[in-house]
Parts: sequence; structure tokens; C-alpha cells
Amino acid sequence: ALLLPGAAVAFVAPAPRPTTFSALRAAEISPVTAEEAAPAPPAETAPLPPPPPAFDITELPGVSAPFGFFDPLGLSKGLSEERALYFREAELKHGRVAMLAAVGFPIAERFHPLFGGDIDVPSYVAYQETPLQTFWPVVVAYVGFVELFSVFTFESPFDGALWTIKKAHKSGDFDFDPLDYKPTDPAAYKAMQTKELNNGRLAMIAIAGMVGQELATGAKLFS
Repeated sequence: ALLLPGAAVAFVAPAPRPTTFSALRAAEISPVTAEEAAPAPPAETAPLPPPPPAFDITELPGVSAPFGFFDPLGLSKGLSEERALYFREAELKHGRVAMLAAVGFPIAERFHPLFGGDIDVPSYVAYQETPLQTFWPVVVAYVGFVELFSVFTFESPFDGALWTIKKAHKSGDFDFDPLDYKPTDPAAYKAMQTKELNNGRLAMIAIAGMVGQELATGAKLFS
């Protein structure tokens, strides 16, 4: 009889163990599929813009038929873009002044309402007959004031970049277009630039010929 309680105790089923937190957490996690386990594809990035084309002086405005790119002396060989833009800026300014001069030079000999209208001399010496002869410092100061704005388009000479223009500067563009003539189409704009350059080149030759003729003859262009 004394052995029965011990035998009964021996055959009692063990008490269930309490469920741990980690086991409960594992039961809550749903199984991961192969698609979910795979790494996410990288986000698509916008394509980089193409690099700007290399500078080619033969592609600048002013190249036209019948000569095409005309440089028989090879003066443009080895020029950097900044140096080439400096020469283009100078060509544009001289061409614009020459176009004004080529019109004003012969007209002033026939029609000169300023300073009393009694100036009757060839144009190449007309300034000597006006009060402007004694006011050249004022004229030079005015021209210098206008040209002052061009200084900011140059590369810094302290960096060794002498007589060079910044690449970002558009040759001859001074944001002055009161009649809104500038085309928005790049091809049409380049064609207009070429026309201006060709007219300026012709005007430089023309005004040089006018002055040369009056220097040689001492008389007006049209007597």
C-alpha cells in the first residue's frame, strides 16, 4: 500500500511549460516568400544630359558661301575657345561701328543740320569744324563708360588669361533688342548673326575706302 502513491506520482504527465515571448513572436510572423526576400531593384535615375559639343571655330556664325571658313593665313590655328570669342567680340563691335560710319559718312556731307548746318568740308575733317574738337575728353569718357560693361565679360587677367572672353558670354549680345528682332529658333538666329557679320565686314571695307579716297583727293566723296 505504501508503494501506490509513489507509483501514481511516477505516471503523472508533466505539466505544460509556459509559452515564452519569443515563441509567441515567431508565431505571429508570417512566412516570407521568395519574391519578398529578394532585394528591391535600384530606383531608376534620370539620364544624364549629353556633354556639350567640343568647340569648333568652323561652326561659329559668319561662315558662309562662297568661301566657307576663310582663314588663308591660318590665324585661327591653336586658338582656345576663350581667345576665339575675344576676336569675335572685337569683329562684331568694329563691324557695327563701321555700318553706322558707312551710312553717316556720305550723308553728313550732304545733310548736316547740327552746329548751324554750315559745315561744308569732307567728312574726314568735319570734326575739326565743330565744337567737338575741343571736347574730345568728353567723347573719350563717354566711350569709356560704355565699354566699362564689357570688362565683366573678360576672363580675369590675374589668372593668366589675357585677352580672353568668358565662355558663358554670348558674343555681341547686350540684351538690347527693343524691336524684338531676335529669332527664337537657333538656326534662324545663327543665320541672322551671319548676316550681321557679313554686313559688318563689308562696311569695314567700305568705310576704309571712303576715308582713303578723301585722304587721297582732299575732296568730298560726291562733289
